[in-house]
Amino acid sequence: MSERRQLINLAYRLLGSLADAEDVVQETYARWYAMSEERRDAVETPAAWLTTVASRICLDLLGSARARRESYVGDWIPEPVPDRTEWPGGPSAGATADPADPAERVTLDESISMAFLVVLDSMTPAERVAFVLHDVFRYPFAEVADVVGRSPAACRQLASSARRRIRDAQPPAAAATPSTRRAELVRDFKDAWAAKDIQALVGLLDPDATAVADGGGLVTALGPVDGGAQIARALVEILEGAQELTMLERTVNGQPGLVLQEDGATATVLAFDVAGDRITHVWAVRNPEKLRPWTN
Repeated sequence: MSERRQLINLAYRLLGSLADAEDVVQETYARWYAMSEERRDAVETPAAWLTTVASRICLDLLGSARARRESYVGDWIPEPVPDRTEWPGGPSAGATADPADPAERVTLDESISMAFLVVLDSMTPAERVAFVLHDVFRYPFAEVADVVGRSPAACRQLASSARRRIRDAQPPAAAATPSTRRAELVRDFKDAWAAKDIQALVGLLDPDATAVADGGGLVTALGPVDGGAQIARALVEILEGAQELTMLERTVNGQPGLVLQEDGATATVLAFDVAGDRITHVWAVRNPEKLRPWTN
C-alpha cells in the first residue's frame, strides 16, 4: 500500500482526473489481491507490477476517452487540484499526514500545471503514456515498451513527439514569467475583475488570450472566448449577472489561481497561463463533479 501515492500521482497525470485516477488505483489493487498468495510472492518487484498494471489500465481508458468526450457537454478541462496546505480540512486544520482524500497524494509541481495537462490531453494515448512514464517518472524505455506494447525504439519516438508538442505550446524563453510575477498578475486580475474595470482587465490579458469554461452540462458555462478585450467584457458581464461572489487567491495545480465561492461553496476554480506580463489563457472549471477536492 506504500505505492498508492505514487500510483495516484501517475494516474492523475495520465488521465487528468483525480476521480478516474482513484478508480484506476482501486482496480490495480483489486487485480493484485485477486491473485493467489503464491502468485503475489512470485512477483519480484511489486511496485513495478503495480505501475505496469495501472499504466495499462490508464492506456485503455485514454483509448476510450475520446469517445466519451464526444458525449461530454461543452469543453472538457482537466480536473483542478488544490494546494495541499489550502484544502478545507487539510494539514493546516489538523488533518493527518496521509488523509483519505486522493488529492493530497498528487505532488504539485510543474508536470501538473493546467497548461501542461491541457497539452498532455492533445496527445495520442501512446504518446502520453510514453512521455509521462519516461520524462516525468523516469522509467526506462524498456519498461515503457512493456506497458505500451511497442518496441523501446518506438516508445522513444513517441516520447520525442510528445516533447515537440510541449515545446510548441510553451512561450519563448524570453517570455517566461517568475512565479512571484505570475501571482501578482493573478492578484491584479482578481482586483480588476472585482472592480468591473474592463480597461484594467484588457491591460492584463494578452490580445490573443483565450478563455475556456467547463460546466459539464451541469451548470452554465461560457463558451470559448478569444481575445483579451472580448474576455474582459465577458468577465464583467458574468459578474453583473451573478449573485454575490467571493474571490479567493488559491494555488491551482501548483500555480497561482482563483476560487469563486457562492454562499460559501466553491462554484468555480480558475487556472491561468502567463507569458511575459500578460495572461494568455484562462481555464474556468465549474463542473461540480470536478470540484470535489475544493468543497467544504
